[in-house]
Amino acid sequence: MTRTARLWSLLGLAGYVLLPWYMISGGLLSFEWFGQAGSGPAVAQLAAGRWWLAGPGLALLVALLIAFVPLHPLARARGWVVTGAAGLALVVAQGLLILGNGPRFAVMGDVAQPGMGIGAFVVSLSLLFVLTTGISGLGRGRGDAFVTGLIGLIVALVGVFVFYPMAFIFVQAFVLKDGAGLGITQFLPRFFAPETWSLQCLTGAGYCGPAFNSLALGVATGLGTTLMGLAFALIFTRTEFRAKKLLRVLTVLPIITPPFVIGLALILLFGRSGTITEFLDWAFGIEKSRWLYGFWGVWLAQMLSFTPIAFLVLIGVVEGISPSMEEASQTLDADRWQTFRHVSLPLMRPGLANAFLLGFIESLADFGNPLVLGGNFNVLSTEIYFSIVGTVADPAKAAILSMTLLSMTLCAFIAQRKWLGKKNYATVTGKADNGQHAQMNPGLKWSCYLTALPWAAFTLMIYLLIVFGSFVKLWGYDHSFTLEHYQRAFNVVVRNGVHFVGSAWDSYVTTLTIAAISAPLTAAVGLTTAYLLVRQRFAAKDVFEFSTMLSFAIPGTVIGVAYVMAFNFPPIELTGTAIILVLVFIFRNMPVGVRGGIAAMSQLDRSLDEASIMLGANSFTTLRRVILPLMGPAIMAAVTYSFVRAVTSVSAVIFLVSARHNLATNFIVGRVENNEYGIAIAYSVVLIVTMLAAILLLQAVIGRRRLRRADRIAA
Repeated sequence: MTRTARLWSLLGLAGYVLLPWYMISGGLLSFEWFGQAGSGPAVAQLAAGRWWLAGPGLALLVALLIAFVPLHPLARARGWVVTGAAGLALVVAQGLLILGNGPRFAVMGDVAQPGMGIGAFVVSLSLLFVLTTGISGLGRGRGDAFVTGLIGLIVALVGVFVFYPMAFIFVQAFVLKDGAGLGITQFLPRFFAPETWSLQCLTGAGYCGPAFNSLALGVATGLGTTLMGLAFALIFTRTEFRAKKLLRVLTVLPIITPPFVIGLALILLFGRSGTITEFLDWAFGIEKSRWLYGFWGVWLAQMLSFTPIAFLVLIGVVEGISPSMEEASQTLDADRWQTFRHVSLPLMRPGLANAFLLGFIESLADFGNPLVLGGNFNVLSTEIYFSIVGTVADPAKAAILSMTLLSMTLCAFIAQRKWLGKKNYATVTGKADNGQHAQMNPGLKWSCYLTALPWAAFTLMIYLLIVFGSFVKLWGYDHSFTLEHYQRAFNVVVRNGVHFVGSAWDSYVTTLTIAAISAPLTAAVGLTTAYLLVRQRFAAKDVFEFSTMLSFAIPGTVIGVAYVMAFNFPPIELTGTAIILVLVFIFRNMPVGVRGGIAAMSQLDRSLDEASIMLGANSFTTLRRVILPLMGPAIMAAVTYSFVRAVTSVSAVIFLVSARHNLATNFIVGRVENNEYGIAIAYSVVLIVTMLAAILLLQAVIGRRRLRRADRIAA
């Protein structure tokens, strides 16, 4: 522990003395900051008159001295807690009080500073780990510095990149209508406004409010995606279905689709002039209607979009159920249906609960599908979007509706925790397990077949239609074959070298680069958080677990605006950089890794950790050598989802992209706005093929989890 505190103190002092405290235009590797006034390390800034930077350096120096002075271990730990907390408080205070155009309070004079840079980051990180090392020295976290350090790091990251930007939005909820300041007198009347919570559609007197519409749609989507994902997972693990590889591809196709493409395909199939609508009218005399534009159309699009998430969460949970428990049930004379109902299904509860929660929250926060197919069916996400980008912007209304979404998420989270209870769902232990999975009874098996296989066929039809649309002049009107769309977007000229002259190449390369950087970081943060929530005990754990869902439960448009408001000025200036895109992807998509990790880790018995520690391994070695190899499906789900969402996200980054860092989704939206549907669809097909290849590569790299010598299904 002393060695750990000493190491972090030395690292922090090195950053304090050698690295630039503030952001620099040329980048750290350019060394443009070296020797320049106003852009050097903290010690150079002290000579320039920025006296407030002395505090963090003194705190690190005191922490280093404590590591060398002979003291009682508890006294040394208390010293690290005090110095680490004091140093962090000084960094936060000077960052929030002294801005680029001057201090917040006139009494501080006319001092000013730009945004913090790599030096401030290294110093802050070192102070944080000095603090957590001291906390572990006081006996917290079982005295494990690695565990307390992880908790401190995740809490700090969530605080800075989730709570801090969201605070700028939520403050708007209390702004008075006349702009006279803040107050709570108008908050409750606007929160419970009749136009938001109206139930007139139930009585036939009018339309329901967006809050009720969102709640009904969220429950329907959560239940539908969970049942569909379970049907696919059971086919994969409990049947001898021969085309499993093709089925696996079809289950993940919808999640890798760029925005608006599914909605457009559904319109061309089921719209008033759609292909299937025209055929039904001609063949059976079924009257054309606009049923697609409303609840059922949005629900169908969300089912297509979010079923893969439920499948990715559930496949690992269903695989993890021990065959020995099913064999024991059948030995006690239970038939296959009783075994599934009373043994297998209850053990799937963590996966079912987390799959429903993700589907419910995704439905609440989705605005692309309701925007295209909603018609008169208004939901909270579209209301929030138009409150921000409409002709009359109303940030207060957007903030209040966002809090309404959060209240629904909180209710779903509490209901999920209550349904799971405090039961033990562990089925993966260190004992040998080489039995046979119980086969499903015929009724259940054919129910899964009749549910999942038509859905897979429908998905295949949608994507064949999308590919077809990329090779015709004007999808839905002129079906003459052409390669023009691909040539304009991805043209390559070979003349005195290879030149990528297509209009889409720049955004394509930028998108894949940012997605490749953010995906493993997202999975690491999400699964680490899941490990702490399942395996560790600390104060306010339930509050912390819900806080990890905060950025996921809010529409991406609000997240983008919050990041612009928070990181457009000191202390953290990131607007216009690639870093802000990576950060918004990490903390926007992290909850999928958290929920998938919790579902998978709930099946791992604690005896595995205890056996590893008893054999002399520390927590880090146990996590790396024991836990992670058993988390294959959760890792696959987290990496896949985060990579795909980084490629296909539009709402969260629409306000964050710049001319230097343009993304694929913004390029596609721009082509749609210019009525260049062919290029947009061709680009979407290229992205789908790219992401499908990336997912197959990830699956090959991560490999399949081996819980037993062979996964067999009883004859």
